[in-house]
Amino acid sequence: MFKATLADTNLLRDPMTSIAELIDEGVFKVKKDGISFIAADRAMVSVVDFFIAASAFEKYEVDTEQMIGLNIPNFLSIIKRAGTGDKISFELKGAKLQVAIEGASKRRFHIPLLDLGSEEIPPVGQLEFKSKVQLKSDVFQNGINDAEIIGDSIILETTPSSFGMIAEGDVSKAELELAKGDASLIELSVPSGAKARYALDYLKKMVKAAKLSDSITIEHGPDYPMRMVFTAGDKVRLSFILAPRVQDSD
Repeated sequence: MFKATLADTNLLRDPMTSIAELIDEGVFKVKKDGISFIAADRAMVSVVDFFIAASAFEKYEVDTEQMIGLNIPNFLSIIKRAGTGDKISFELKGAKLQVAIEGASKRRFHIPLLDLGSEEIPPVGQLEFKSKVQLKSDVFQNGINDAEIIGDSIILETTPSSFGMIAEGDVSKAELELAKGDASLIELSVPSGAKARYALDYLKKMVKAAKLSDSITIEHGPDYPMRMVFTAGDKVRLSFILAPRVQDSD
């Protein structure tokens, strides 16, 4: 048995908007403390790790752990039908998930569950990051948008005193730099320098989750995967792991 009602629909819509850019289908694990989702994209370049706590819901009931396989774009399209002030309720009914949107009217959608086997996930829990940076989400978005004008990848460079985003083309270059002490640079924990290049097409999709949080935490290392984390208090945590483009690094 699983029943839940969510009053703040943005807590689900905003992260799922970004997840749907990368993942077609996957399994949601429903437990008493909340709902988790972890999946890799088909190219095995990125991994999504999402958790929404039971405390985020107005009502939340689950008797035993449930595994709910869904088509992610289809699920998102239904969530997006909720308007301002609407509530979304979820209930397992046999081989389908009922999604009810309640506001000026009550609308119901019935989504068939997918029978998905266990998916191979890269061992992201074994990653050890050398640097940690927390900055304003809109500043990071600006850096991504600037880089897109120049090329298809971006270099993230951290030192004990600064964080930089660099994109280089044949004749053009875009740079964003934040120094320790700048208001937009909330945290900088870098024992030694770290520099790596990442694909912009992935970062553009991931950063759509910026609506979830005013700040973003980035962890990476020299020519090493990066982890990007968004949180909404203790209610939602969304992280992305992205492999570096080592072959293109300077």
